[in-house]
Amino acid sequence: MPVYRSMLDVQSESFAENRAAMLGLVGTLRDLENRAAAKSEERRPRFEERGQLTPRERLSQLLDPGMPYLALYNMAGYLADNGDPATSVPGASMITGIGFVSGVRCLVFVDDSGINAGASTPRSVDKALGCLDIALKQKLPFIHLVESAGANLMDYTVELWAHGGGMFHGLAKLSAAGVPVITVLHGPSTAGGAYQPGMSDYVIGVRKNGMAALAGAALVQAATGEESDDRTLGGAEMHASVSGLVEYLAEDDAHGIAIARDIVARLDWNKDCAAPPARAFTEPVSSADEIAGLAPVDYRRPYDMRELAARLVDGSDFSDFKPDYGVSTVCLQADVFGHPCGILGNNGPIDPQGATKAAQFMQLCDQADIPLVFLSNTTGYMVGAEYEHAGMIKHGSKMIQAVSNVRVPKITFYVGASFGAGNYGMCGYAYAPDFLFSWPNAKTGVMGGEQAALTMEQVMTRSAARRGKTLDPAMLKAQRDKIVSLFDGQSDAFYTSGHMLDHGVIDPRDTRKVLGFALETCREARRRQLHPNSFGVARM
Repeated sequence: MPVYRSMLDVQSESFAENRAAMLGLVGTLRDLENRAAAKSEERRPRFEERGQLTPRERLSQLLDPGMPYLALYNMAGYLADNGDPATSVPGASMITGIGFVSGVRCLVFVDDSGINAGASTPRSVDKALGCLDIALKQKLPFIHLVESAGANLMDYTVELWAHGGGMFHGLAKLSAAGVPVITVLHGPSTAGGAYQPGMSDYVIGVRKNGMAALAGAALVQAATGEESDDRTLGGAEMHASVSGLVEYLAEDDAHGIAIARDIVARLDWNKDCAAPPARAFTEPVSSADEIAGLAPVDYRRPYDMRELAARLVDGSDFSDFKPDYGVSTVCLQADVFGHPCGILGNNGPIDPQGATKAAQFMQLCDQADIPLVFLSNTTGYMVGAEYEHAGMIKHGSKMIQAVSNVRVPKITFYVGASFGAGNYGMCGYAYAPDFLFSWPNAKTGVMGGEQAALTMEQVMTRSAARRGKTLDPAMLKAQRDKIVSLFDGQSDAFYTSGHMLDHGVIDPRDTRKVLGFALETCREARRRQLHPNSFGVARM
């Protein structure tokens, strides 16, 4: 097919305006990520005093140098654990992502013990459960670098405790599925956290610092009156020689990580999932850097999904499926890093024709075993008498049926607005995409704040008119402002990502790289043969 000829004017005033606004949001993203790193770095003297590596140094030594790494849940907890934008720290005291260890694609999970000693926040459990789910779905060995004070008893909630059991359930399911769990015990892991090494297939304990016990010395004395110390109760040395909890005893953090890398190398994990032949591809003709000026920050200003696709797909080359039917819904066939995929995007609200077109396109991709990519930028399905009479409900339902039941990988990006049932039809959070990332300009929710405020105002005005009354304009304005603030405050990408409604916020210019990594991860998972057993590996 002919290469798409971009119509984007990179010299225009609107391009410059879009770019400045988008890069401002990317700057906010980087500032928030750095906030967590800086907070953790404050504890560096304490790590050095104990002869330890910092959490980020541990991650760096674990991963293969020069290989790609995809961070997951980078905003988790932001404005959720602490509602103050000036002080809220994202990350939920954990550093998580997918990276390569000894040539094997793994899910890596590092307790950020530089922040409150790695104590759990209300979103820590949600983040852990999300990572366990991804590891199981994508068949990724799970490596946990442990050092955590466990739950903060001052912030205890019964929900946190109840949901926390799901972490150990998830570890058991991984082991039983044939996905290995490897733990390096860098520091303390007490109470419920002691089951982290207990539920692992391989445990490496670090001398002097590694420790696991159902109760630390303070709790033991409070509960039983027994006086002891943490090293006697659960030091790595004791577990390596007495309890059998630890398989490998490391001299220090670096040695423990080296052992973990060696374990992964000896798994021969890729023996049944050989790397595919190198795929020939060409980079997009249009530069990914231009995405920052292509997409307006204001979702009410549309832009063409074909222009975005031209900066994502190989050679800026794609086939446009039914371009003259359901024109506000864009369906494209293309390759990304040599991987065929079907791309769905929105050039506005979804009408009945667009919904049926999308449903057919998804079924065709499912039939051909081609992954689906959703570029979600829609205010929802069309409303009004014309569209109701045209069968918007039944046609929209076809689209939702299709996205719910296709068997191929689904990868979603929120690249603008993603409101109402339009979010559902475009494979939003509830539709279990394999990966879901937001741009920092994205807005998601039932509807925009202005629309919600106007809806309520019209309802109240009509109700008052039926009673022969008029409403005070000042009261209506106050209500309007309140509703706009309520809806728009919760639709912001940093807020929704902080509440774990995606897998993280990314720089729009990195979308092609993230998409390629996600497609390769899904391809590998679909081709990998596991060797499950009934109950997981029991510790002896």
